[in-house]
Amino acid sequence: MLLIRCPYCREDRSELEFRWAGEAHVARPENIADISDEAFAEFFFMRDNDKGLVFERWRHIHGCGRFFNAARDTVSDRFYMTYKAGEPKPDRETVLNAQKGSHE
Repeated sequence: MLLIRCPYCREDRSELEFRWAGEAHVARPENIADISDEAFAEFFFMRDNDKGLVFERWRHIHGCGRFFNAARDTVSDRFYMTYKAGEPKPDRETVLNAQKGSHE
């Protein structure tokens, strides 16, 4: 079982309490009504599917219910760090040096 740290509850909880919510830090179009169908499809449907370190959105559905971001390795499933929604994306060096699941 994976333990995931909720940055709002400040606790490590079972993965069963959380749901994956997609890629984090996706740039939204400024005026979505004015973009082409192709640009909308690119924004709405196309996501990176990287191997290794990724930044994802998660939701603590059986806890506080809030969304947060996580830096996770897709190969090992290791969560390097979690941080509150709206906080800036940390650089790779910061993530790789973070204590497992202890960033608030």
